[in-house]
Amino acid sequence: MSATRRILIIEDDAALRATMAEQILSGGEFSADEADSAAAAEALLANDNTRYDAILLDIGLPDTNGREFCTKLRRDGRQMPVIMVTGADAEGDVVRGLDAGANDYLAKPFRLPELLARVRAQLRTFDNSESATFLIGPYVFRPSVRLLQEPARNRKLRLTDKECAILKFLHRAGGKFVPRQTLLNEVWGYSSTVDTHTVETHVYRLRQKIEADPSQPRLLITVNGGYRLDAGSHGAA
Repeated sequence: MSATRRILIIEDDAALRATMAEQILSGGEFSADEADSAAAAEALLANDNTRYDAILLDIGLPDTNGREFCTKLRRDGRQMPVIMVTGADAEGDVVRGLDAGANDYLAKPFRLPELLARVRAQLRTFDNSESATFLIGPYVFRPSVRLLQEPARNRKLRLTDKECAILKFLHRAGGKFVPRQTLLNEVWGYSSTVDTHTVETHVYRLRQKIEADPSQPRLLITVNGGYRLDAGSHGAA
C-alpha cells in the first residue's frame, strides 16, 4: 500500500520545474505542487487545508534568495525537510544553505533518481525525529514519543508501540482504505504468527482512546475488511 506524500517544488525555471514534478509523480508515492517564486510558495503554504511533507527549493528565485526564504520558513515554525536545489555548489554555498536551515543540498545538473532518493532519505529521517507531528482530528500526533495531544482539552493520550504504528501507517495512506492484512504485514511483519484478529483488537483499544463514541467511530473507520483514517474529522472533539 503506497501512501501519497505531498512535495512543494519552488523553482523559477519552468522546464526544470515540470521535469522535477514529473519525476516526483512517477512512482505514485508522492504528489507535487509547483511554485515559480517565493510569493507563490507562500500562497500555497498559507492554505490551511494543504500540508507539505517536504520542499524542494531553488536558491535563485526571482523575488528573493532561496536561503533567505528557507530562513523565513524555519522562523515561521515550518519544520518539514527542505532540500536546496541550485547551480551554486561551492563549499561556501553549501554551508550557507545548511546554515539557513536546509536539510540537504542538491547541485544542478543532478540525476533525477538521485533527487527522489534524497527526498526519501530526508522523509525517513524526519518521520523519526522529535519534530514530526501530524494532525488527526482534534489531536496532534507525535509518533516519536507515542503521544496524542488534544490542545482544546489540554490533555495527552499515551499510545502503545503498535497503536502508534497503526495510526502512522493509516495517516500515511492519506484517507485511503487499508486492508487488515496489509496493516498486519506493515505493523507486525510478514513473518509474524499473529492474524488479523490481532489487528482488530488493537484497533478496538485505539478507538477507546481516541473516539468520542467508540461504537460510532468518526476518525478510525472500518471499511470492507480494513480501515481508513479520517484525519480531517473532528468527531472526537
